[in-house]
Amino acid sequence: MRIWSVHPRYLDRQALIACWRETLLAQKVLCGETKGYTRHPQLQRFQAQQDPVASVGAYLEALAGEADARGYRFDRTRIRTRDVVVPVIDVTDGQMALEWAHLRTKLAARSPEVLARWADVTAPAPHPSFRLVAGPPSSWERAV
Repeated sequence: MRIWSVHPRYLDRQALIACWRETLLAQKVLCGETKGYTRHPQLQRFQAQQDPVASVGAYLEALAGEADARGYRFDRTRIRTRDVVVPVIDVTDGQMALEWAHLRTKLAARSPEVLARWADVTAPAPHPSFRLVAGPPSSWERAV
């Protein structure tokens, strides 16, 4: 499961679609509708929020917005909590750097044209659900 901290504009088609599907799975986990993935490390940042389902819903809304901008149609009716204002979640610059390097490796292999579009970006913007703060990679992150 990869729920990206980087802004969805940087994701290629495969990563955007996979992130949508994996975050929908995360939403099911947070709603108690599946027994699998309940201890997945990437869920910790949503589980730590006052309203985890609303937080993951806000994350999904931003993915759907990016899909709209690209002419894709993500089914927003699958988002459980919509149009709710939730606090942003801190993400460290160390986590962003780790994810940016990981994404760039993936883009080099499968979408070099997308990698070229972002060649000048050294510090990507975070997903709208996150606020950038100084620090090392997240404690829940596995080496990628």
